[in-house]
Amino acid sequence: MSPGGGGLSRDGRGTSALDDVRAAASLREDGPATLEWAASYLERVHELPVLAQVKPGEIRARLPAHPPEAPEPFSAVLRDLDELLLDGMTHWQHPRYFAYFATSSSEPAILAELLAATLNAVAILWRTAPAATELEGVVLDWVVDLLGLPSGWHGHIEDTASTSTLAAIIAAREATGRDLVLCSDQAHSAADKAARMLGMRLRKVPSDAEFRMQVDELGDVSEAAAIVATVGTTASAAVDPVGQVADVAEAGGAWLHVDAAYAGSAMVCPEHRWAFAGVERADSLVVNAHKWMLTPVDCSLLWTRRPEDFRRAFSLVPEFLRTPDAEDALSLSEYGPALGRRFRALKLWAVLRCFGRAGLRAHIRRGVELAARFEAWVSEEEGWELCAPRHFSVVCFRLVGSDERNRQLLERVNAGGQVFISHAMLNGRYVLRLAIGQMNTTEEDVTQAWDVLRGEAAAL
Repeated sequence: MSPGGGGLSRDGRGTSALDDVRAAASLREDGPATLEWAASYLERVHELPVLAQVKPGEIRARLPAHPPEAPEPFSAVLRDLDELLLDGMTHWQHPRYFAYFATSSSEPAILAELLAATLNAVAILWRTAPAATELEGVVLDWVVDLLGLPSGWHGHIEDTASTSTLAAIIAAREATGRDLVLCSDQAHSAADKAARMLGMRLRKVPSDAEFRMQVDELGDVSEAAAIVATVGTTASAAVDPVGQVADVAEAGGAWLHVDAAYAGSAMVCPEHRWAFAGVERADSLVVNAHKWMLTPVDCSLLWTRRPEDFRRAFSLVPEFLRTPDAEDALSLSEYGPALGRRFRALKLWAVLRCFGRAGLRAHIRRGVELAARFEAWVSEEEGWELCAPRHFSVVCFRLVGSDERNRQLLERVNAGGQVFISHAMLNGRYVLRLAIGQMNTTEEDVTQAWDVLRGEAAAL
């Protein structure tokens, strides 16, 4: 045996040190306990404080400064998850998580994540992951059908909408040879960040009274590489007039990218498809399945009707990746920034199969209905005001009074741990946001949020 303990084990397949590791963690022995932990967590998460009740650096201080020398059992990981990490978690799976865009990871997707990690497919090209590559195409086509999008678009999965938007702007720059990005003053900061990273110019277009892009303010777009329109803006879920933006983009030769990261999932319900009017003319479109489609982060769906422009922007096949026997096979790494790609399609496939069109519609409609009820309570309560039209499941509101009073209210509400909401700036005013998207949120949870808000407002 070598000094490092690297001698062969009895079966000749590894070292004694690796045998110790195998003994420390086993799917058959530790898997049931892990699944039980996950199931128990989902059952009890509503009892936990929504917002992490720790200070910066507190979790780090609890953890050892150095890694263990000898293998530890996986049971120790589960123990420390409970004892060291759990109270440092902000619980996105909590039914009273109402901040930002509330999300939900469903049980079919959780199980599929386990299977994806087990298979550990790395889709650098078709040959290395044929099933992962081809299932991704099928799943993206399924979602096209569910959302009422044009058939025939090329679709693939990126990690987040920030990457999807970056990829679209790179393709737009390659296709147009221009360096200007246009978006509204309500667009997600992903457009700002993409322009900064790419060394491109950025110009913000003012929004109207309903926080939609003012198309007549786009002006001359002859130098624009891309115009970013939004269906469901970050602050208020406003919907830009995509058809009108498309008119300007086509006339000026600019690429139209539509960011529907949040609201796109709502198009599974026909009554919400008004918001997609004109989107069939977009050059690219992003919808995050991990926002409102019951799929865990990360799973950002990116489509384009100009796939060859994407391929020209991203295709780079060095010698070690050349496969003469499958040279014409689709490799999704040629359509985006990353070479290595995870098997993300598996969890979305599981969601679509286990919920179906009917289940997804029921989920979306319940969120919208609960948001409408909360909106009605605010509008009927003296001393409160609504601050933006509600199109989907985000309600923007505030306590009548100063911005400072509303800041204090937000801090008090979140500090209590019963609910978690966030804020935005609209028309220069500090407003509160309540976003519904968690699959286990009930009217009782929304009622509790309203009771906490009114109680803390009274205490001010």
